[in-house]
Amino acid sequence: MIVIAGHLDFADRESRDGVIADGASLQEATRNEEPGCDAYSMSADPVNDYRVLVYELWADEVSLAAHFEHPYFQQMRAVFHRYERTGGEVRKYRCDLSEPVHDESGTVRADFFTAT
Repeated sequence: MIVIAGHLDFADRESRDGVIADGASLQEATRNEEPGCDAYSMSADPVNDYRVLVYELWADEVSLAAHFEHPYFQQMRAVFHRYERTGGEVRKYRCDLSEPVHDESGTVRADFFTAT
């Protein structure tokens, strides 16, 4: 699994909100139509009026590479470029293990407890 996570900062709240509104239909289409996409969200940061939070889950490198060539990705990039950006960082992470945060008893765990 590949996680893409990060943030993009914009010049003002109106720009941030414009990105969110203009990109909503592309986010939905990406989730519903692109193979290997398990999550795709660009959302407003609740404590920073200028920040968009980026969160994506992809099954593998093949699906992520196909996404980078897909028209929805190109259209989403165009949405971001309509508004003045002031910074940000988005990174990809390759994950070899995932499991629930809570164990069978409902206890929150930071350690990985189901790995063999």
